[in-house]
Amino acid sequence: MPRELALGNGRLLINFDAEFNMRDLYYPYVGWPNHIGGEKNRLGCWVDGHFSWLGSPDWERQVGFEADTLVGYCRARHRGLELEININNAVHFQEDIYLARVTVHNLASRSREVRLFFYHDFTLNESPLGDTVTYLPDQKVLLHYKRGLYLLINGRAGANIFFQYATGNKRFRGAEGTWRDAEDGWLEGHPIHHGSVDSTFSFRLQLAAGERGEITYWIVAAENFTAAGELNNWVLSQGVKNLLAATAAYWRGWVYKNGRDFTDLPPAVVDLYHRSLLVIRTQIDNRGAILAATDSDILAEARDHYGYCWPRDGALVASALDQAGYSELTASFFYYCSRVLEQDGFFYQKYNPDGSLGSSWLPPVHRGERILPIQEDETALVLWALGQSFRLGRNWGLIHDLFPALVRPAADFLVDYRDPDLGLPLPSYDLWEERRGIFAFTSAAVYAGLLAAADMARLAGDVGREDRYRRAAVEVGEGISEHFYSPDLGRFIRGIYREDNGRLVPDFTLDASLTALALLEAVPLADPRLARTMAAVAEGLQVKTETGGLARYTGDYYFRKSDNLQVAPGNPWFICTLWLAEWYTLRAQNLNDLAAASSILTWAAERATPAGMLPEQLHPFTGEPLSVSPLTWSHAAFVSAVEKYLARRRQLLAGKGAP
Repeated sequence: MPRELALGNGRLLINFDAEFNMRDLYYPYVGWPNHIGGEKNRLGCWVDGHFSWLGSPDWERQVGFEADTLVGYCRARHRGLELEININNAVHFQEDIYLARVTVHNLASRSREVRLFFYHDFTLNESPLGDTVTYLPDQKVLLHYKRGLYLLINGRAGANIFFQYATGNKRFRGAEGTWRDAEDGWLEGHPIHHGSVDSTFSFRLQLAAGERGEITYWIVAAENFTAAGELNNWVLSQGVKNLLAATAAYWRGWVYKNGRDFTDLPPAVVDLYHRSLLVIRTQIDNRGAILAATDSDILAEARDHYGYCWPRDGALVASALDQAGYSELTASFFYYCSRVLEQDGFFYQKYNPDGSLGSSWLPPVHRGERILPIQEDETALVLWALGQSFRLGRNWGLIHDLFPALVRPAADFLVDYRDPDLGLPLPSYDLWEERRGIFAFTSAAVYAGLLAAADMARLAGDVGREDRYRRAAVEVGEGISEHFYSPDLGRFIRGIYREDNGRLVPDFTLDASLTALALLEAVPLADPRLARTMAAVAEGLQVKTETGGLARYTGDYYFRKSDNLQVAPGNPWFICTLWLAEWYTLRAQNLNDLAAASSILTWAAERATPAGMLPEQLHPFTGEPLSVSPLTWSHAAFVSAVEKYLARRRQLLAGKGAP
């Protein structure tokens, strides 16, 4: 089930699904480790001898965010139980604390006792071995702990502490877990368990007819027990209500810190722009890693996840953030990149949030020969994004620190890792991580990355390298024009493959990544060959259903839902569709020309989840989210498309025809 709430502060990240089940808890890194792993930490209710979990279909639920904040809400009503529950929740913006404020409304015409149950299914450090959960009678809290990780759980029902607790084993020797103990409304209270463990807290409210009662609840994450206890005392002294209000105020200030005149964009687009900035922030670790996604349900498909930092995704997210004015976040990413860059000046496929090498499926052997298992566009796009970051923010520290540590080794690699006959990059894996060859997207990225490196070399006073990088970029640009254009098709092609005998085999597959030729300025916008290419992409990859949108490429197999390629050449992807919006923006010569881009922005806003999440892709017929949700790159593509739209509109209003 897609994630509908992402609540975080750069160290602690907690995800909820649309049924308000807590599904992921990451600490101390965003994206690692996951101490829930997709299981369901949930809330249940007992009244009049009947029990119901909040995820039950008997509840009418709305799950979302308070406007322009990272404070979530759940509004739930159970007609049979005559109860209404309203919840506000958040991760504190500064401290590693999850906070929830629960209001219970007795809709019945009689007084009743209502009990709420909070179930905790933690698997600390992603292993069920050696966990401990215990009740601490002095502090009157529950504590889950293992090897430098402490999750302390506490709460209040009005002025009263919890009613009952239970600890137990789960998924071992037939033990289902303490959630089963809760369903009779009574917890047995065993004070400690170890191994594969879980726990449940309950709170009791006595409510008159029509009366409301309040429960506050919190989880403290810490690396030692002393720190956990201090944070628990801090919550008790400050109050959950006040901490939630402070968190809401902080995020409203953050999301509006730069201010934007959104001119003619509709409110739904503006709302999604702000939501996208906030979602992106939750997926960034304070030490610099930008995570692709933290929705662990993808584990059911591949036994791996998206909780890694792909340098490509990170670079494109950083580009969007720099355009939006959040350079304090992107600087940390570029320093992270300088730490993980390989000695020879390239990036491998992906990295863990702590900077260690991530898992990979890219073979290091091709036709019996050892090769570099890389996607060269990742190295190039980091340089391009870094150059853009400096141009927008003029942060001289980036040049001073990162030219020797990142720019010089990476750009030297890009220059050297080229085919001497073609001027183009040597073969590497494509951005979709599916095939190895020489691709238009990769080449456009290398072209843009080398030009950015040349500019930074000039600023760093390295005239020799400036000339070397610029000449190499020109050669890549010439290679793009010569080898990726098909006169027969009248457009650019996806790529070429070199056979053992040296013969070049073209790949004519229509691919949305050809948009990079325009967006990275590898081909002049006025070039009619580019216009014909983009027209082919817009028409040939359009999903011809009510869902609409643009597929990645003709015949895309990833999560394919239809073999009718005439109707659905692939599932619609947000990033691909939003690339098209950027193309329409770049080519606009008057305000009316911007309508095509605006319509795509509206399309994206209409297809976000109710809470404003953008998945990787959509089902072409039902429009439901597919793969992970949210995908950080999807939200970044939306932010970038909005920023490009606003910038171009300002240019046109100022009477400037060419972008």
